[in-house]
Amino acid sequence: QVQLVESGGGLVQAGGSLRLSCAASGRTFSNYPMGWFRQAPGKERDVVATISWYGGNTYYTDSVKGRFTISRDNAKNTVSLQMNSLKPEDTAIYYCAAGPPYGDYENSRDFRSWGQGTPVTVSS
Repeated sequence: QVQLVESGGGLVQAGGSLRLSCAASGRTFSNYPMGWFRQAPGKERDVVATISWYGGNTYYTDSVKGRFTISRDNAKNTVSLQMNSLKPEDTAIYYCAAGPPYGDYENSRDFRSWGQGTPVTVSS
């Protein structure tokens, strides 16, 4: 199992940008599809973006398309989420997650390894 630690959350005004990072350790990072999820107050945790284990394919939930970009650096065992044009509705705890080795990056329900989360607050 891979261990994950997120960083980069904070408070930002609407229209601003943040970059979240996730450092992975414990297993061969490049074998794992990776993703970012978020949980807003009073809501369930939902997928935001995922990336294939080989890095060639990505998925974004509709509400962040064109604003967020997920990327990975397999040499550094990191996955990042660049968030631009942030909106108050993006306020949530953001979690980094890993799917099963060589798993389908589009099957977010199979993601089982989680970080501790990093809070993002977007003020209006």
